Amino acid sequence: MMKKLWKRNAVVAAVLLLVCAAIYFNGRYAAEVSNPGGVPAKTQDAAPEDSTKILGQATLVDEIHAQEAAEVSGKAEGSDYFASARLARQQARDNALSLLQEASESENVDAAVASEAAQSIQTLAGYTLAEAQIENMITAKGYADCVVFLNADSASVVVSASEDGLQSEDVAKITDIVKQETGLQATAIKILEVN
Repeated sequence: MMKKLWKRNAVVAAVLLLVCAAIYFNGRYAAEVSNPGGVPAKTQDAAPEDSTKILGQATLVDEIHAQEAAEVSGKAEGSDYFASARLARQQARDNALSLLQEASESENVDAAVASEAAQSIQTLAGYTLAEAQIENMITAKGYADCVVFLNADSASVVVSASEDGLQSEDVAKITDIVKQETGLQATAIKILEVN
């Protein structure tokens, strides 16, 4: 029994490690594609460290800003919106993972902070997997494209609407998919359409 549990945990850890690596390399690839000349992007001045900051707080703020930016840019039409939303989501996740990895690998970090950082990395990896699964399931149901944003207590789904727009049956299908994959209640799921 212990051997099976150990194997299962090892497989889960390996999958999470591969997902984190894929996120990292995808972010690097996206950065290279968006900056082909190799000209360094404008960097922001590093903010002074605040000893009262809670680990993961910047991550949550970055993800919320990326999600809001993606929703605002939702006025763009078609695949441009979906590509830019996925890129913004990926960049926010990459930044969050980078901050968490730095925090967990710091020499003067205590065990509790390192454990919290590792848990946050696993949570982000879980969101990434769930978002990809939900997006694949929604497109398998016949929708042209979609992008999903998950967090601890809600989900936002942006779907490419048909000429008739999203009908109540469409909303019900998408809501069921998200509920099955996340366990969230229907009231915590926001569905938007892009024409």
